[in-house]
Amino acid sequence: MQTIQIQGGRVIDPSQNIDMITDVWLGRGRVLAIGGSSETADIVIDATGLIVCPGLIDVHVHLREPGDEPDETIATGAASALAGGVTSVACMPNTRPAIDNKGAAEFVVLQAQRAGKANVYPVGAVSKGREGLELAELGGLVEGGAVAFTDDGAPVSSASLMRRALQYALMFDKVIMQHCQVMELTVGGVMNEGFESARLGLPGMPAAAEDIMVARDIRLAEITGGRVHIQHVSTSRAVELISEGRRRGIRVSGEACPHHFTLTDECLKDFDTNFKMNPPLRTADDVAAVIDGLRDGTLELLATDHAPHAREKKLREIDQAPFGIVGLETLIPITVHGLVEPGHLTWPEVIRKLTIAPAELLGIPKGTLKPGADADVTIIDPNIKWKIDPTKFVSKSRNTPYGGWDVKGRAHTVIVNGEIRYTMPGVEHRNRSNPTA
Repeated sequence: MQTIQIQGGRVIDPSQNIDMITDVWLGRGRVLAIGGSSETADIVIDATGLIVCPGLIDVHVHLREPGDEPDETIATGAASALAGGVTSVACMPNTRPAIDNKGAAEFVVLQAQRAGKANVYPVGAVSKGREGLELAELGGLVEGGAVAFTDDGAPVSSASLMRRALQYALMFDKVIMQHCQVMELTVGGVMNEGFESARLGLPGMPAAAEDIMVARDIRLAEITGGRVHIQHVSTSRAVELISEGRRRGIRVSGEACPHHFTLTDECLKDFDTNFKMNPPLRTADDVAAVIDGLRDGTLELLATDHAPHAREKKLREIDQAPFGIVGLETLIPITVHGLVEPGHLTWPEVIRKLTIAPAELLGIPKGTLKPGADADVTIIDPNIKWKIDPTKFVSKSRNTPYGGWDVKGRAHTVIVNGEIRYTMPGVEHRNRSNPTA
């Protein structure tokens, strides 16, 4: 494999508390060194003015295969991840059939290997068929490559089943990732329950539906000693509950998605289904609370909840259209817009939430530039200005609320296993071993 020298970039690696202008050397699929090296580089990447960091990791992505390939496939989703600067994704099991057994997990792993794009880690279902009735074959899922468990798309509604899942997952030191929602409180809902839903005449989904489930699962984690991760946190009370649990030493963590810290329920005023998601967009107070949770470390991770849907599905009436938006290719610019530019988080803080923190949650050997680590690297141009154009997405789907936004920051070059697998349009790198390449 070719040796790569990433030259003169701002290297940020929170796993080593590094933030300096220096070089990074890659070779044989590994990080060789930060700083100087005795190697001779085959490829030189000029990173002047750019950020060089461990490959970004997204713990919450829907790839739709098998079952809904018109929306996305493992190959197109992994390619979309690269275009967004993400080198590793954890894919949710709400496929058809669900990822609830060893063979299903192995299928995801093999499809990702065939695609040769971003790393893809399957997350196994907690219950068989994601029906919430019987525990899935968690041991077999781990053998097949599963790195965590969730019934995402729906919660584990049964407290008894959730308790047993937390206990059983301890055997494998895996985390249960939970979509916190009391379903009985949200039947028929299409947006946040509150002033805006009343004004628009749309059925609402109360914040309490999330808060009650978060409180329950934190208590279950406490009595079992298990690990619970709260997905796509959207309410102020959920942030408070996670903070309280963490102070008491309970093994609970949480993630925030860009749409929940940049958009509010007022965006539904035109009944645009690209603003329909679950959990729904909440109030300005909830957005402020999510940002505060990111700032003080209550919410340790950033994730996209990338949820692609074919155009014809999102063109249906708002009460009939599916929930969800794509997010991989807008992750960096919307994070810059919502967190970095306003001064809520620094670049090192953002990168921690997208590298070593998710790697530790999933227990995968990623998220660091330590010598010997896998050569997964994301190079970010933090200053480039561009307009988000959904027609140019690599993803099969276009369902984004950010179309037409003027933004700043995007992935410049993405390296996986020591191979350059994505470069921003118009970017070329010097190849010493083949000057004409």
